[in-house]
Amino acid sequence: MLALASQLAQAAGLARSGRRPRPTPLQVVLSFDLEEHHRIESAAALLCHPTWSARYGQRMEDATRWLMDQLAEHRVRATFFILGELGRDHSGLMRDLAGAGHEVASHGWDHRRLQHLTPVAFREDLRRSRDVLEQSTGRAVVGYRAPTFSVVRETSWAIDILAEEGMKYDSSIYPVRHDRYGVPDAPRGPFVVHGSRGQMLELPPATLGLGSLRVPTGGGGYFRLLPTWLLERSLTQAAHDDPPVAMLYFHPWEFDPDQPRLPLGSMSRWRTYAGIFRTRPRLSRLLASRPFVRAIDVAQSLQDDLDRLPNFNLAG
Repeated sequence: MLALASQLAQAAGLARSGRRPRPTPLQVVLSFDLEEHHRIESAAALLCHPTWSARYGQRMEDATRWLMDQLAEHRVRATFFILGELGRDHSGLMRDLAGAGHEVASHGWDHRRLQHLTPVAFREDLRRSRDVLEQSTGRAVVGYRAPTFSVVRETSWAIDILAEEGMKYDSSIYPVRHDRYGVPDAPRGPFVVHGSRGQMLELPPATLGLGSLRVPTGGGGYFRLLPTWLLERSLTQAAHDDPPVAMLYFHPWEFDPDQPRLPLGSMSRWRTYAGIFRTRPRLSRLLASRPFVRAIDVAQSLQDDLDRLPNFNLAG
C-alpha cells in the first residue's frame, strides 16, 4: 500500500508540474544472416560445384570482414545469425566476430528450411549448430533465426523445441504475406510466441503498417529494392510502439556487388541482384543515422516485462 501511495503521489506531482515521463528510446537491432551466396532460397534447386562453393565461402568471409570494418568505424555492435557449417569452416572469423563484441547466434546447420526437417531432425540441427558456434567463440549461443524465416504455422513445433533447448529468443517469424514465408496475423513488434507446449520471446523483422497492409522493410531484398524513406518511416512508426523495437537484417553477399552471378530465372535474378550496387552507400548512411543494438541486448531488456508483451499462438 505504501508503494502504491508513493507511485500515485509521484504521478500527481508530474501532472501538477506538467512534466511527462520520458518516452523509451527506439532500439534498432542490426543483424546479419551469414550464409554463402549459393545457399539462398532462389538457388535451392541448383547443384553447386565444390570449387564454386569454396569460392562463395571465401567471398562470404571477405564481405563479412568488410562489414566488420564498417561497424567498427561507427562503433556499432550487431547480431550475426550464422550457419553451423560456416562456424566449423571459418572458425577464425567466428572468434573475430565475438572478439569485436558482436553476438553470434544460430541460423541452423546448413540452411535447410524447417519444412524439410522433422522435429527430431530440427532438434539435432539446432544442437549441432549451437555446439560448433559455442566451441568457436567460447560464448553461449541463445538466439535463433530459421533459414528463410521458415517458422510458420505448419512448423510451430519449432517453438517448443527452441524453448526446451534453452534458447532465449527467436527471430524467425516475419509478420507479412509472402510466397516463401510469413505469418501475416502475427504482431509487428516483440511478442511472446506459443507453440503447443512451449513459449518464448519473438523479435520479428521490421514492417511498415499502412492500415491493414504490412510492408516488409526489415532489410534483405527490401533494402535493395524499396526506397529508403519506407525504412525510415517504419522506424519512426516503431518508435511509437510499446516496446519501441525494430529488427533489421542483411546478408554479407548483398554487399558484394562483383560476386559471380548464379544461373537463376529472370524473376529470381531480378529479386536477387536488383539494387546490389547501391547497398554499400546505403548501409554507410544507415550506420551514421542512429545507434544500434544487438538482439541479445533487447532480449535481456525485455525479460522482466514479458507479461506485458502481446501473446500469439502459432500452433493455432
